[in-house]
This record gives sequence, structure tokens and C-alpha cells, in this order.
Amino acid sequence: MEASVEYLGAKQFEIHARQHRIISDQPLESGGDDEGMTPPELLLASLGSCAAYYAVDYLNRTKLPTSGTRVKVTGEKVKGPFRLDNFRIQVAVPGDLDGDQLKGLQDAVHRCLIHNTLLHPPAMQVEILQTVTA
Repeated sequence: MEASVEYLGAKQFEIHARQHRIISDQPLESGGDDEGMTPPELLLASLGSCAAYYAVDYLNRTKLPTSGTRVKVTGEKVKGPFRLDNFRIQVAVPGDLDGDQLKGLQDAVHRCLIHNTLLHPPAMQVEILQTVTA
């Protein structure tokens, strides 16, 4: 998997993955133009869309209704070090699920790739590459 990010100016960045692109920006009060989500919002969106994918996959496999499924993800900014913490994933599904179905749905959401990445922090390397302009 790969994503690349290019600085556009001001507080904006263009993010590319495969043939897709999105803009990341800062809100007006932070000096941006508010034309895209901030990096922390993108993280919450990634977690939420992953959880939604696994929830809908479970609902489809068990032949339960999927229309109207929604996921809301919240997180808090904390210090020591400065980061997001205290994530909360709320999955709203249509219908009336029984205890086994609720457990199955909970287990499915816990299989989310992003969820597990956050629970088990990956190894991370930072390389600084210098470009020389003529």
C-alpha cells in the first residue's frame, strides 16, 4: 500500500493513493482555507470507514439489513506526547439484532485493519530525502 502527499501551498496538501486524490487543509481559525479534512480528521475517517466496512460485511454475510448503517468516530487531543486518544466508535445499524448478532457485529468491527493497527502500533521509520534544484 502507498500514499503520497504533495504540498500545495498555505496549509494545503494533496494526497494521492492509486488513482484517487483528496485535499487536506486546516480550518480558517488555524490559518487554512478549510477546503479539506485535517490529518486527525482523516485518521478518524479512516477508522470509521474501516469499521463501517467490516460492520456491513458482517450484516451482509448474516443476511441482515444494511441500509442506513452509520458509524461515528470521536477522539480527543491529549498531551504527553501530543496525540489523539480515547477513540470511540459508534456503529448504528438498522433493525433489532439479538445477542448473538450483536456479538458477531462487535467481533467483526474489532477485525478492522485500522483498529488493529492502532491497538498494535506498527514499526515506523522516517527518512529525510533532499532534492537538489539546479
